[in-house]
Order: sequence, then C-alpha cells, then structure tokens
Amino acid sequence: MQTDLLNYYEAIERASQDMLEAARNGNWDAVVKLEGACALLISQLKNAAAGRRLAADEAQLKSRIMQRILVNDAEVRVLAEPWLEGLDDLLAGRSATLH
Repeated sequence: MQTDLLNYYEAIERASQDMLEAARNGNWDAVVKLEGACALLISQLKNAAAGRRLAADEAQLKSRIMQRILVNDAEVRVLAEPWLEGLDDLLAGRSATLH
C-alpha cells in the first residue's frame, strides 16, 4: 500500500513530465504554470513529510521517482536555455538575429 507521501512524489513527477511536454512544444506559459504547481506540491509534501519516514521499499520507489523528476528537469532546462537567452536579449533591447 502506498502512502500519501508517495502520492505527492508521483504528482510532482506527473507535473514535471507535463512541464517537459510543454517545453518540447514551446509552450512556456504552461511551463511556468506547471512550475508553480510543482512548487505548491513540494510545499505540501514538506508539510506532510514532517516527522514521517518511508518504509524501505517506499524509499526505493521514492528514489526512482526523484531520478525521473531530475531527468525531466534537466531536459526542461536544456530546452529553456535558448528561450531564456532570447528573453534576456528582448529585455536588454537587443534585437534577435535571423539566420
């Protein structure tokens, strides 16, 4: 039986996967919204996890979920770099060069 703590980790993983899909599609507004949803879930998880421990099998599952979240996050960051550079240029008043 999974604990409610694992349900939080799984929800964060789903949100991170949704963020990755949005980033792949160039939907940066959705990425930002999903990032906020992740932050809320993480806050809720911290509150729910206070003073609680996972069983060994649950800790292993948590570790696998966290690894997938980190992979998703890394790919989102790679996809976001060009977008962020373009945003920096726009805010600095530099025009984008067309190739």
